[in-house]
Amino acid sequence: MVPCEEDMMVLMTNEQEHSESEISRPKKKKKQDGTSRPACSWVHFSREFIKEYTASHPESSGLKVATKAASDAWKLMSPEEKSKYTNRAREVWDKYLSTTPARIPKPRRQTKLVTRCSPGRLLNVLQQLTPDQKAAVKSMGFGSILNLRCRTLRRSLCLWLLEKFNTVRRSLEICGERIPLTPRDVELVMGLASSGKDVVNSGPDELIAELRKKYNATNHGISVRLLEERLAVPEAGEDFKRSFLLYVLGTLICPTARLDVSPSFLHFLTNMDTVHQYNWGKFLLDRLVREVARYRQGKQRAVGGCLLFLQLFYYESVAVGEPFELSPALFPCLSSWGEEEISEREKQERELGGYGCGEVVCKERGLGMGMLGYRTQLDSSNLGVMAPDAENYSLLEQVGYQNEAIFWKYFSMLDIFKRSILDYARINVPNLSYGFHIQAGEDQVNGGMITIEGFTALLFQENMPINGDEGNTVCVDIEIDDPVRAPCRNAQYGCAEIVDYNKRREHEEVCISSPCACPLQKCHFVGSSAQLSEHFSSNHWDSGRRFQYNCPLPVTLNKNETFLVLQAEKDGILFLLNKGTESIGHTVMITCISPSSSKEQYLYDIVSERGNSCLRLKSYTNNFPGRVEGSPPVDFLLVPFGFLNATGQLDLEMCIWNSTDIGAD
Repeated sequence: MVPCEEDMMVLMTNEQEHSESEISRPKKKKKQDGTSRPACSWVHFSREFIKEYTASHPESSGLKVATKAASDAWKLMSPEEKSKYTNRAREVWDKYLSTTPARIPKPRRQTKLVTRCSPGRLLNVLQQLTPDQKAAVKSMGFGSILNLRCRTLRRSLCLWLLEKFNTVRRSLEICGERIPLTPRDVELVMGLASSGKDVVNSGPDELIAELRKKYNATNHGISVRLLEERLAVPEAGEDFKRSFLLYVLGTLICPTARLDVSPSFLHFLTNMDTVHQYNWGKFLLDRLVREVARYRQGKQRAVGGCLLFLQLFYYESVAVGEPFELSPALFPCLSSWGEEEISEREKQERELGGYGCGEVVCKERGLGMGMLGYRTQLDSSNLGVMAPDAENYSLLEQVGYQNEAIFWKYFSMLDIFKRSILDYARINVPNLSYGFHIQAGEDQVNGGMITIEGFTALLFQENMPINGDEGNTVCVDIEIDDPVRAPCRNAQYGCAEIVDYNKRREHEEVCISSPCACPLQKCHFVGSSAQLSEHFSSNHWDSGRRFQYNCPLPVTLNKNETFLVLQAEKDGILFLLNKGTESIGHTVMITCISPSSSKEQYLYDIVSERGNSCLRLKSYTNNFPGRVEGSPPVDFLLVPFGFLNATGQLDLEMCIWNSTDIGAD
């Protein structure tokens, strides 16, 4: 059949369109340097296996079958059998690194914030809680979370704050000032306790094996959706408390780069009766610093940590508008900021010219005062504090006062009374609502000082107005001699100090008897650093290496060893030689097992050699109260796989100097 003229025209048109589309299609860019990345050990094995398999199985139906056979064979091989191909891949990789010019990293531009901090998701769960479940939340010291009103993060503000966040100094550098961040600020903003025991999310895996199974914990973590399903069940027992805390940790307090919740949190949730004793403010701040540091190092695309805390802290610390006027502060600040208030604030920021154009007023509001906390206050006459509806806020005063100057004169006295009452109420009457209201006039001040009698008359009043409404406070008759004194919380670990109650927290922050955990996985011992030293010498003398200060010590870490315990012969201090694994090598660093508050530092030196090549790290130890899961955020030495010996072991030479001899180095 001969095509007609019309058919020929259609065919020519289609061919022309096809050729034009091929011309307009962009071509893939070729790599400028023709070098390709070296193959891994599996590729080396599969190439060799497939060649032999094809020769011995001519009836096979193609490459797919041979590759499947290679995969099955690889899975059955032992590490020793794989070492042949692993060593070959490492040699090729080392040669590639030595001959290939270093790639210039592109500057990182973050135009979109990726975070798992989701206050809106948590708010949806909070709205479905029953009265019994809310009472259970309050009994754990998390009552302030129930007053969450904010649904969304202002991502442009969070990105700006991340640029201004100094993770080394733990401060925000905004508006020309450096504002330090402390657990006390977390307490005032988020309502979480800033005193108590450190939260340690490590320990023997056997202790949480049942809980991991119960929550279907995988290597990725615990599913947030699974926790939401558990929280939908109207029960308020121990399972609800644990599920609720896991959910709050994973969505607000310390979310990671993953959507799932870290199963390591189960270590401090085995006993739900002690949850209220932890220092959650310090835990939130520590995790925030760690996650932001990891994000800046390029180890993760998403930003972990509680970004809501940074956002609300900024709103409370920087005043905008003209003129700058201070509105009464509401503690915890979490309950002050809903979507309407945040939208109005963002509008004012835009009108002023953007973030950072306001006036820093954090000290006038008791925020960002570092170690001073509430002990000092700058001159101000416009500050007021109001108490919200009486809730069980962890160690937060709900105080209204008329004259700031008078208030600060008797604040330390208020701290003694208030904390005594709240500690008693929280232990014996967990669902108790309370409030404090103080009014002082010049006639109640005697020579610039307020007497005990006058203060108690002011403190304990019935039918007092709270935040404009009529309410009742708890009246307790307390007879107090001169300053109230109490034992340190670490008395069970050997501290014999009896300190003034209002100075108790300051002492515990630097207490040398703060608990430390044995680093060995199957040991559950907890005690002071001195007790831990004696325990390790008596029970685990064959599980570590003893060394002398200022003397080089050769050590060898096997393939599967992630740490080595070192004990000084002179004073028994314990150190950890930590080994991590990255894509191109191992990271090594030395940490000291000691309270985090300890100022003691030890200079150390680590050397790794291969032929004429030498890698060296000289740094100071950081203090951790036990073995830290993963890689601690400290200086480390990266040792490429090519530096390992023939059996895959890592040979090092290390030296630790006594802290008293550092100046002589």
